[in-house]
Amino acid sequence: MAVSILVCFFGFFAVTDGAQVNMISERLDNVTQTITRLLEGYDIRLRPDFGGDPLLVGMDLTIASFDAISEVNMDYTITLYLNQYWKDDRLAFSNEDECLTLSGDFAEKIWVPDTFFANDKNSFLHDVTERNKLVRLNGDGSVTYGMRFTTTLACMMDLHYYPLDSQNCTVEIESYGYTVSDVVMYWKDRPVRGVEDAELPQFTVMGYEPNDRKEKLATGVYQRLSLSFKLQRNIGYFIFQTYLPSILIVMLSWVSFWINHEATSARVALGITTVLTMTTISTGVRSSLPRISYVKAIDIYLVMCFVFVFAALLEYAAVNYTYWGARAKKKSKKLKAAELAKIEQKTTRNDDIIELQDIRMSPLPSIRNRKASVRYTCSENDPTTNFPPSFRYSRSAGYMYNYRTGGPSLKFRGNNVNKPKVFHAIRKGANVLKASIPKIKDVNVIDTYSRLIFPITFLIFNVIYWLFYILD
Repeated sequence: MAVSILVCFFGFFAVTDGAQVNMISERLDNVTQTITRLLEGYDIRLRPDFGGDPLLVGMDLTIASFDAISEVNMDYTITLYLNQYWKDDRLAFSNEDECLTLSGDFAEKIWVPDTFFANDKNSFLHDVTERNKLVRLNGDGSVTYGMRFTTTLACMMDLHYYPLDSQNCTVEIESYGYTVSDVVMYWKDRPVRGVEDAELPQFTVMGYEPNDRKEKLATGVYQRLSLSFKLQRNIGYFIFQTYLPSILIVMLSWVSFWINHEATSARVALGITTVLTMTTISTGVRSSLPRISYVKAIDIYLVMCFVFVFAALLEYAAVNYTYWGARAKKKSKKLKAAELAKIEQKTTRNDDIIELQDIRMSPLPSIRNRKASVRYTCSENDPTTNFPPSFRYSRSAGYMYNYRTGGPSLKFRGNNVNKPKVFHAIRKGANVLKASIPKIKDVNVIDTYSRLIFPITFLIFNVIYWLFYILD
């Protein structure tokens, strides 16, 4: 009895399993026949409702990741899922709510939109382990066509506020061959997913904005869908890599104000080191940016830091010149005064020797007496009588006395009297400017004022800089 019950029980399950296998086999045969029947006479060259109203193609995106953003190439790389929805009455196979999920190869046997990215630079479809494509058919002929790929899209960035900037990078979707009279694309109710979970190393995704417009090209008017991502750059990296080192280098240049002005090697070495360090930082920043003509925010900061560092080096040049230049001037004045005294003494001795020789060379005592009388008579009115009688020269009056003509020969030996007025005005202005400059007796005063002026000025510059670029 028990054995018969077991035989009947297993016999029932065997009959049931066989019925299910038959049902699955019949269903597969029906699906295969349905797909074969749908593709019979199907022309993939013609869009659905060819010759009728424009076909509506819905779009939505799912962001997998933002891979990279390049300021040098003005582009960004993104991995996403693109889903397209449309209805093809030629593929309707049931009135019931049925759905067939097919492999991506089936897309090569039916009509699909010729969608492309207008701002695409380079893209590739993922094919591990198989091509990442799917096709779903609903009973009423609705088609869902999805794919996963990575694309590099152009993004023209405005770097005036770099690195305190925000950028708008877009995805531009358009039909390549079908105009608005054949295909009209539109965003689904939820055009994009996954934006909240996307992470970038230097940016934060602040939001997105879908948009659609008609683009008029040479071959017609096309519907273009655009999705704009607002990206805010994170400043933390640049604070630690650029701004903070620049501030410390500028502060390091101020150490020279506390070093004795006679320690030339120490102050010059410190100034040159800080200048070269700022040059290296500026070169590193420029290497990661495109060669654009306008000035960026980081350029202004680095240039001003370089100016402060270079000014600190020039400050020591002014101190050194003031200290050693004043001593050199005093020494040169003393040397010139001694040389002039020697020259005047030698000139007076030569004049006396020449006059005595003239008197002694006269052949007659009467001539000697006459020359002597003439010399003593004229010496009261003419200072040139101390020279030989044939040719007299006066250093004080600046002309020559010629005894052949009986009067002075107006041969001027000084500078030209008719100087241009421009040079005279320049010389006068220079003298006024020189007189207005205060005389510095102690060079330590320059270092004392620099210890206050440089930090205060740099602090004011930082306040203006950060308020302007952050609050704007």
